[in-house]
Amino acid sequence: MAVVALLYFSEGLPFGLINNALSVYFRVKKISLEEIGLLSLLGLAWSFKLLWAPLVDRFGRRYFWIIPAQLAVALGSAVLAAFDPVTEKAMFWLALAGICLASATQDIAADAYTIDILDEKELGPANGVRSASYRVALIAAGGLLVMLSDSFGWSFIFIATALIMAVLAMMVLSFPAFRRGRPAVFNRPSLWQQWVGPIRLLFQRPNFLAAVIFILTFKVGEAMLVAMANPFWIDRGFTPGQIGFVVGTLGTLASIVGAMTGGSLTARWGIGKSLWILGAVQAGASLGYTLASLPFAPAFSIYFAALLESLAIGLATSAFLSFLMKLCDKRFSATHYAFLSTLFGLGRSMAGVASGYSASFLGYPVFFFATFLIGLAPLLMIPFLQPTLAWIPKEEK
Repeated sequence: MAVVALLYFSEGLPFGLINNALSVYFRVKKISLEEIGLLSLLGLAWSFKLLWAPLVDRFGRRYFWIIPAQLAVALGSAVLAAFDPVTEKAMFWLALAGICLASATQDIAADAYTIDILDEKELGPANGVRSASYRVALIAAGGLLVMLSDSFGWSFIFIATALIMAVLAMMVLSFPAFRRGRPAVFNRPSLWQQWVGPIRLLFQRPNFLAAVIFILTFKVGEAMLVAMANPFWIDRGFTPGQIGFVVGTLGTLASIVGAMTGGSLTARWGIGKSLWILGAVQAGASLGYTLASLPFAPAFSIYFAALLESLAIGLATSAFLSFLMKLCDKRFSATHYAFLSTLFGLGRSMAGVASGYSASFLGYPVFFFATFLIGLAPLLMIPFLQPTLAWIPKEEK
């Protein structure tokens, strides 16, 4: 569990920098909502990681990939301190793209290693720990570091991120717990079959197309909400320091409680029931922001909205990640999880791009309520997922 916690903090920190902190930074720099929404296009690095995930399955131990990727994220974060996103836009965005590519590679290897070391009975609790750690990293980047930007400036934020990632890389290098062996694979396939074979195995599962639709859409409402939450705070007159304080204190506690509770409930209820109940709670997080965006809403309502968002997303994410891991074969864990996470990453990225234009056109109240309805829609697919979860590949029977 300690290994899972550290690996997913390392995954969450660069993602939080790109998707949370930078939306505040860009809005402070008077960059448009439309361009802020385009930050979600950087998520395509995670969406296309399936292209090189089979190489992680085929070559080397997992940590051979994790450590260089973490150091590359550290280098890219340090480079951001040297460029201005307005006057040196091309170089700034190029550095962001490099961070995303390295972070996606780290995620492939870390996800695969986690699947390798977990038994099925550990999925719920481990994904509770995983979600809590990941969410703490997101909030550290989008909350604590943003709060510190008021006092120390944004160059400090980027350098601090670089130093944290370098320390994490040294920890992975130093401790044997991050370097356990991999499940044996006999009759190693050709390089082409290394891509095609594992994906074909997934599509042998009954109702897998229903699972694909569900994975693509389950996080869309959340992604649209999260992409516009920080710009909404800025437009309501809050400072980056205030945003960081609220999100970094209330949000951190709520996320940890939500993730750990979600993991425990998933272990108790099973994946199907947990997706129903906790998915509905996740969609309900949008209602807090809907109320906070109304003209007559009191100022404190935005604190309630932030607390509800962190709690609800933490609860649902534990169940959703357990669902994804349950679909993976340990022999092809990097490729399988990369494919499945590519699906939900693609839906999340496209939703983030649409969020800026939608919020600008609809206004915040209508936009936030629309994300609530969008969040409920994927739950209709859950009755079709049970055969997919229950199926066992012939090689494992």
